[in-house]
Amino acid sequence: MTTRWLTPKEQRAWRAYVAATHLLEDAIDRQLQQDAGMPHLYYSILANLSEAPEHRLRMTDLAEKTKITRSRLTYAVTRLEKDGLIRRENCRWDKRGSIAALTGEGMAVLERTAPGHVETVRTFLFDQLTDEQVEQLEEICTGIARALEGDGERPSVDEVPWLRRSSPSCS
Repeated sequence: MTTRWLTPKEQRAWRAYVAATHLLEDAIDRQLQQDAGMPHLYYSILANLSEAPEHRLRMTDLAEKTKITRSRLTYAVTRLEKDGLIRRENCRWDKRGSIAALTGEGMAVLERTAPGHVETVRTFLFDQLTDEQVEQLEEICTGIARALEGDGERPSVDEVPWLRRSSPSCS
């Protein structure tokens, strides 16, 4: 198999992408650690639950929304549960599954933290782009995500993180 090396233009774009995503994620993590004592992943879990009907999601659906492995989600939810921000409930329609539910305290932390989070995202991302670039960014990221998720087809377990499982669990 012949290696398809990146062209100099592609290499510059790739390195700019890597630098920007690492720096942006670091800025978001620092803001969330300062304001809420949690990493971006934990905030994303709370945010996804806040948008769900009755602030509840089945663990497998939450893993898919956050794009992480089920075992990593289980670890994060356990930590958030210890902090009183989430509670786990049995799934009434599937005895093997469980539900993550946002608590009142979790919603309060999210509401308190959201303004600083939005300001960080706005300052370091959207304030740096024109309206046209925002549309292009959405189009580019949607295309990349679609390719990685299998273009709408059911992806295999190895292709996407939320279907991976390091050990059997009931999520």
